[in-house]
Parts: sequence; structure tokens; C-alpha cells
Amino acid sequence: MAHIALYRTWRSQTFREVVGQKHITQTLQNSLRENRLTHAYLFNGPRGTGKTSTAKILAKAVNCLNGPAEEPCNACSACERITDGAVMDVVEIDAASNRGVEEIRDIRDKVKYAPTEVRQKVYIIDEVHMLTTEAFNALLKTLEEPPAHVMFILATTEPHKIPATIISRCQRFDFRRVSMDDQVQRLKYVCEQEQISINEEALHYIARLSDGGMRDALSLLDQATSFASGEVQLSDILSITGGVASDQFKKLVLYIKEKNLGAALELIDTFMQEGKSADKCIENLINYFRDLLMVRMVPNSPVITERVFDMGELKDIANHFSPSEMMAIIETLNHYQSEMKYSVQPQTLLEISIMKMCGGHRGEGSSSSESMRAEAGNRLPQGELFAQMTQKLQQLEEQIAGLVKSGVTGASSDPHAKQAASAKMPVASAPSKKSGIKLDGYLKASENADTKAALMKWSQVLGVVKEKKITVHAWFVNGDLVSMLDDVVLVAFKNEMHRNTTEKPENKVIIEQVLTSVFSKPIRLLTIMRKEWDDAKNDATSSAPEVMELETDNGTAVKEEWISEAIQLFGEELVTIKED
Repeated sequence: MAHIALYRTWRSQTFREVVGQKHITQTLQNSLRENRLTHAYLFNGPRGTGKTSTAKILAKAVNCLNGPAEEPCNACSACERITDGAVMDVVEIDAASNRGVEEIRDIRDKVKYAPTEVRQKVYIIDEVHMLTTEAFNALLKTLEEPPAHVMFILATTEPHKIPATIISRCQRFDFRRVSMDDQVQRLKYVCEQEQISINEEALHYIARLSDGGMRDALSLLDQATSFASGEVQLSDILSITGGVASDQFKKLVLYIKEKNLGAALELIDTFMQEGKSADKCIENLINYFRDLLMVRMVPNSPVITERVFDMGELKDIANHFSPSEMMAIIETLNHYQSEMKYSVQPQTLLEISIMKMCGGHRGEGSSSSESMRAEAGNRLPQGELFAQMTQKLQQLEEQIAGLVKSGVTGASSDPHAKQAASAKMPVASAPSKKSGIKLDGYLKASENADTKAALMKWSQVLGVVKEKKITVHAWFVNGDLVSMLDDVVLVAFKNEMHRNTTEKPENKVIIEQVLTSVFSKPIRLLTIMRKEWDDAKNDATSSAPEVMELETDNGTAVKEEWISEAIQLFGEELVTIKED
């Protein structure tokens, strides 16, 4: 006989088997006992919490030949056929596939006919939020005044997408995430019935990974059973999910606390060699520090006690960190987790996040970087692994040191700035009341051929920046190219936040790389506020000297006394003498 997935085999068939939803099952059972059922229900909640199962149990309970009863007997022909999906009067519709108005009109036309096989017609519409606006409108009148022999059960994971007019016509039941304890107890029962041997810690880990969804937990248990040879161990679950064992995380966390950068990076490299994914590692690390923070702040809260298998060990590790340190670490990890979505080298971002948490980003200059590398190198084992890790660490250190250095030093220390200075180009000078950029040269160059050619290529520049890193493009696209002078492009921003984010060293490096690629020569980026640029243009226009030309009516030479008088009136700087 073909294997049937555990979540299908152990789908709840009675109200008492529904896990973790007593507030719903008790209400429905009371309604059945007192014959106070309504015509429309809305079941809302996360995936795998029992919405559709409860809907089918309710359909069986109202149509059971031995009922209506608080529980379906699951032995009569009506219950058995509803379980098998063979009763035409109990219709289960997937709204994701049948979301149009025609399907709902078909229901509306058929509800008026009496049931032919059972006592009451039941329409179960799953993922009802996927229906179109027209379909909801078609369903509205039927929900408001359905025939007495019809019941609607709507199930959804996103109730905010359902019109309020539909919700107001239903009794709403909110399914909750199944608690860790309830999940573990249900998994134990399934394992006993299926004769599956499993470690207690592995059961807790499965329950934790499922995030409150019983179906997810059973699916993971099914997968682990197929993978393991003999008793299912925690290591088996870690292998199939790409997770990291808690004792390994304990080592990594203590290395971070000790600022043992070499050992921490070596452990990360081990994770990668074992086939762990960088994004999964950083996600698990965030959850681990979250648990540490909760243990430190609210040690006796049931929210944390049910999530943690070994509370004593976690409390011991949490005592090594202050709450502020843990919050800062979580913020760092969360930042790099977001960056990973757009990175082609997520492992590098994971390693940089570890370096920052170990304090590696605080070094200034080559001496501190070299001492850090020496310290990290001394902690690494000898041999090939030593050489590989030292080289990788050195590359990462140099990249970060370069970014930090470019962000904290002035333009005079930038090799591009030195090159610009030797060419007598305007570069960022000492702090002044505005940006400090001398704009005279850029104002004159704003209408030249180089600037016009650069404007023709600007859309290409923005496109390549978007391909490189979409988050950088989101800020940079708000700037306008206003001038190009030699190997410098000047970009003006209306919003100061957009300019500041673009000027971040790590973002500016990406943009300058793209500029160099598109223009086929080294290009440097300077930024300015749009108001400062417009003011400078207006000042240049209003202060332009008016050229005075003196001529006689008969075209003879200008008289000496006229020249002297003009110089006395306007000064030598404003008088131009033209000779025909």
C-alpha cells in the first residue's frame, strides 16, 4: 500500500482531536448541542492550525445520521462519505483556483435547491480572500439570506482582504498558533501510534521550527523519519533543515563575547563546509540572541519557557551579555539579513556581521588591522586551513578598513582627490557654511559637451546600479546629474536623507564602480543639495559683470577723457576697451 503523508493520515476527524483550538471547538459543540447554529462562519488563522479540518468536522456533525451531535460518529455512511469527499451536498471549493464571479454565481444558483443526500448543504470556501471583488458582490446577497438548508464556512489566512460587508454576515472564529507544549504532545501521540522512535530534544526542535503550525510539524516529522536510520535524533532534523545545533551556537556566541574573531570565522567556515546556508545561519543566530534577551529580561515568562529546551544553559550564556549588547547584536544581524536578499555572496555578509560583533570594525588604520589579523591568526590552527582563513580574513579586513577610512577622513586623503587637486580641480575643502565644494568650475561645465554626453548615459548608469544593488538605486535615483568636470560627476539631491545615504562609503563605492565602467575611465562622485546648486547658479547670473563699450557716432577713436571718466565712475575692473 502506498505511503500516505502523516499530516493526511492524522488529520483531525473529531472536535476533540483538533489541537490547540479549544476556544473554537467548545463554542461549536455548544452550538450543536443547543441547536443554535448560524448560516455562515468565517475561520481565520495561520496555515496548518486546523481551519479546513474543523470545517469538515462541523459539516459531518450537522449531517451525521446519529446527530446532529457534539461529535460526528465517523461510522455512519454520511460521515464516512463526507470524510472521503464523496457527498455532493458538501462542497469544498478552493477560491485560489475558482476566484471568478462565474463560479460564485453557480453556487448562488444552486443553493436554492434542497440537499439530495444529507440533511444540510455545506459550502466550504478555502482561501476565500482570493475571490475577486465581483465574486464577493455575487456572494453577498446569498450570505445575507441563504435558504435554511445551507451553511457557508469561509476559511482564510488573510481576513483583512475580505470586505467588511462579508465579515459582518459571518460568525468569526480566530484560530491561534498551536503552542509548543500542545504540538509536542500531539507529535508524541503520532509517534507512538506510528511506532516512530524519536529523541525528546528532536521533538521540541520540530515543534519550534513549525512556528505554531501542526501540519508543518507533521510534515517535518514525516521527512525526518524517512531520513533517519533508527531513532530520529536532533542531528537528523538539523541535517534536513540546514539548521545549526545549539551547542555549536553556544560556541559561536561565546567566541563573539570573547571577541575571538579567528575562532568565530573558523566555525562559520565549518558551517558552510557542512552545507549550511548563510541566510539560515543568520536567521537562527537572530532567534538564538532573541531567546537570550528574553531569558535575561523575562526569565519566568511562559512565552520563553515553552520555546527553550534547556533553560539552565541559556540563562548561563545570557549572563555573559548585557541587554544593550544583545539588542545591538540583533540589530546588526537583522541589517545583514536584509542585505543578503540582494547579495550574490551571502557568506561574506555573514562573516562581516561576525567581525562587527567581535569589534573588528572599530580598527582605524593599517596598524590596528594588522594587529587584529595577527591576533586572529594566532588562534587559528596550522596548515592549509590556517592559510585559507588568514587570507580570507585579511581580504575582509582590508575592505572594511578601506570603507571606514574613506568615510572618516577628508577628501585630501582620497587618492582621487589628490589627483583632482594636482589638476586644479574643485574638490571638497575644509568645512564651510555649505557643502564645501567650490562650484565655479562645475557651473561653467554644466553646459559643456562632457555634461551633455554624461546625461545621455545617465539612464544606463542608474540601470547598472539597480542590477548591482537595488537598495542603493532606490536612494541614488532621486539625484540629478547637474555637471561633469574631467573625472568628477556632480549629482544634486532635493532630499538630504537621500544624499546622506548615497554618500555612505559602502554605497558610494558601488556607484563609482558603475560610473567607471559606463564611462570607461575612473570617475569620482560628488554630491550637493539641489538648493545650494540653484543658489550658486542664480548668484553667478546676477553677479556677471556688465561689459561697457564706448563708441563715437562717427566711428573715430575713443577719447582719452572718456576712458578716464569711465574708469573713475565704474573702476578699471568693469571697463573694457575695444579697438575696431
